[in-house]
Amino acid sequence: MAGPLTGIRVLDLTRALAGPYCTMMLGDMGAEVIKIESPDGGDDSRAWAPPYIGQESAYYLSCNRNKKSMTLNLRSDAAKKILIDLIKISDIVVENFRPGVMTKMGLPYETLKTINPRVIFCSITGFGSKGPESQKPGFDLIAQGMSGFMSFTGEVGGGPIKVGVAIADINSGMFAAYGILSALYHRERTGQGQMVETSLFETMIAQLTFQAGRFFATGEAPKPEGNRHPLIAPYESFPCADGFINIAAANDSLFAKTCEAIGLPECPKDSRFLNNGLRVKNREALIDTMEAQIRTFKLKDLQKILDDAGVPNGPIWSVGQTLTSEQAYALEMVKEMDHPTCGKIKVTGVPVKLSHTPGAVELPPPTLGQHTEEVLTKALGYSNAEVERLKKEKVI
Repeated sequence: MAGPLTGIRVLDLTRALAGPYCTMMLGDMGAEVIKIESPDGGDDSRAWAPPYIGQESAYYLSCNRNKKSMTLNLRSDAAKKILIDLIKISDIVVENFRPGVMTKMGLPYETLKTINPRVIFCSITGFGSKGPESQKPGFDLIAQGMSGFMSFTGEVGGGPIKVGVAIADINSGMFAAYGILSALYHRERTGQGQMVETSLFETMIAQLTFQAGRFFATGEAPKPEGNRHPLIAPYESFPCADGFINIAAANDSLFAKTCEAIGLPECPKDSRFLNNGLRVKNREALIDTMEAQIRTFKLKDLQKILDDAGVPNGPIWSVGQTLTSEQAYALEMVKEMDHPTCGKIKVTGVPVKLSHTPGAVELPPPTLGQHTEEVLTKALGYSNAEVERLKKEKVI
């Protein structure tokens, strides 16, 4: 069954993570993604290793499925002509260069829209196209630090800590895909293409959500709270006899159920714990009481008790436990596929399910330049002789 973006062609000028994650999402939903890479090494993430699987870095393999790789030496005029020809037949162009790079290449949006008025051009940067920080290079760590996230992530009293995955990059890719699809819907109604912009910095600010709300309300910056929710109690991690469990008792009813289930039926009647505000105020006393009781349970036993009581809970798994769990496989969130040089590889699945036009993991992450000849001959109509000439001239 064809995905909802079948028939849409994406010209992918991105590398590293934010851009490739965006175009992978579009590819998952059926778009044809033509990934343009330098013949000299290609996407930066191809070198972000070890570990490798075969000749490919595990990092690169994780975010480049459902794409075709084409090499172009964009220092060459002949390559730029090919790029312009591809823009003419593409629906979407995505890039994540520093601001101004596309202009130096002679291809700002103003030029792109004269080449193809229907094109949707998406630019992902570190700090946007204006403002005093706009020329800073965009890396996830830098955006996490400047967004405030690292100032409230970590243990109480500890130093700044980044999130364990590149959330600025990944979620910028998601926001970019969201913007692209919004622009695509507008084009379907009007025939008009447009420019879409987002940045790692804007993405991280948008994700501040209630932490920004706390600051706007009080003028005080949030501080690290470990695994505790700063505004809800108990909503945190607890040590069992043989592991850790997360318990999310986010209202008075769930708190009462939790206490009853773990053998503390009088706790909800304590004047210090009568409602969430009081529980947050007296959190230390509350958690000391709960921890002493929870430590007496084995993890699986406590999970069943809380499940039976209707209390939201879950173990803290390793990545290995997650990716081998029955739940992950039931949701098809681990997919195995054949790679042309790596053999069998596993990638994560498509997290959004559509009932009539589902996305799919179809193409393995491509080897460098794997589809160059296919794109030139089938999409642009080049002859085999012309392709050979371009190879000799080191255009591709």
